[in-house]
Amino acid sequence: MYKKNAWEGYNKTALKQVEALSKRYVSFLNNGKTERECVAEAVKLAEAAGFRDLDEVIAKGEKLKAGDRVYRVWMKKDIMLFIIGKEPMSKGMNILGAHIDSPRIDVKQNPLYEDEGLAYLDTHYYGGIKKYQWVTQPLSLHGVICKKDGTVVTVAIGEKDDDPVFCISDLLIHLSADLMSKPAKDVIEGDALNLIVGGMPLKDTESNAVKANVLKILADTYGVEEEDFISAELEIVPAGKARDLGFDRSMILGYGHDDRVCAFPSMAALLDWKGVPEATLCAVLTDKEEIGSVGATGMAATYFENTVAELYNVVHGYDALGVMRTLQNSRMLSSDVSAGYDPNFAGVFEKKNAAILGQGICFNKFTGSRGKSGSNDANAEYMAQVRSIMDDASVAWQTAELGKVDVGGGGTIAYICAKYGMSVIDSGIAVLSMHAPYEIISKADLYEGYKCYVAFLKGAK
Repeated sequence: MYKKNAWEGYNKTALKQVEALSKRYVSFLNNGKTERECVAEAVKLAEAAGFRDLDEVIAKGEKLKAGDRVYRVWMKKDIMLFIIGKEPMSKGMNILGAHIDSPRIDVKQNPLYEDEGLAYLDTHYYGGIKKYQWVTQPLSLHGVICKKDGTVVTVAIGEKDDDPVFCISDLLIHLSADLMSKPAKDVIEGDALNLIVGGMPLKDTESNAVKANVLKILADTYGVEEEDFISAELEIVPAGKARDLGFDRSMILGYGHDDRVCAFPSMAALLDWKGVPEATLCAVLTDKEEIGSVGATGMAATYFENTVAELYNVVHGYDALGVMRTLQNSRMLSSDVSAGYDPNFAGVFEKKNAAILGQGICFNKFTGSRGKSGSNDANAEYMAQVRSIMDDASVAWQTAELGKVDVGGGGTIAYICAKYGMSVIDSGIAVLSMHAPYEIISKADLYEGYKCYVAFLKGAK
């Protein structure tokens, strides 16, 4: 039901559009390996598309009118984009939401140490990962180091051809008899995810000479000292670029598809918008979804509500009831990736309710786990409206759940936004090897996702 291979419906023009969008997405993926980098790249793209900084509009005391385009950055880890519509905001916005954080490994605050001639960074993983997948991979180091004087040093090591990379070692197979008998979750423990960062001693240094040499390199290159790790945010991610996958180049292999494969086309749908919309349009790209949307930059914080209030003020003049009506009357696609059906692991899927690569955007009426715990369960009337919008726009789409009942589950930002009373449904793009260092998506699904978001912005009421 509603499952068809999207590729079969493409003519030459559509195939060119698929490839053009894929190239734009891969560029975003390669330039945005952390949430900070995603926001910086989004700002660059937004300003090129005529969006202005909402905070500058507010500071100048300006008013906005229908057709104006603005964005707002929150703590350099979230970004919201808006196009003001003809209708009063209190009639509701059409919102696209996705997250830009991805599973990774973070560097601790007191990380650098030496052990038997090797220098390491001590780490703590972020989000749900299979820890054994991260050993013997070429890894890069991204983030910021903030010094006490307020200077912020940006770090990105391991992506250029002449950059060094880093690695977490694994035990050789010849000595792994006991290790191989352990459950997969225990083969590599969290405290064993120590990143090798050096092996050359600093001359004329009596103790911890390898560590001393690493510190000298950091001081010479970045002007930082060991204590500056305390106020650093450094993320360890797979090194290298996203690549076409398959003889037919129909897929993309890369780090961070979850959830940048939804975040980019959501943003692109606004960037590419022509003319003045009826309803105000919004794309919100948020942080911390992988650990429960917590903290000041997670969707559970009030930064989005506060931004809507600021926007309402520069469009209509402040009205607390008007702001709440805006949120309550809005329509939203909460976009997060779906588990793509994998024939190698067919036993954990219920096939007729699984997302198939190449068959378009997925809609999850409900998520959660076990008895729909932690779920946003979209109402039937809203599901019917979304169906109509998709079919009218000839979007290839499918419905899906995250595996068999009681086998697994997961949550998104949908339930957080639904607390305002707005209509929200989960949607997203199917991914193979979700949460692995390298994930797989279909270019056709990316394209159908983009078409879906454009159609929703136009048609949701």
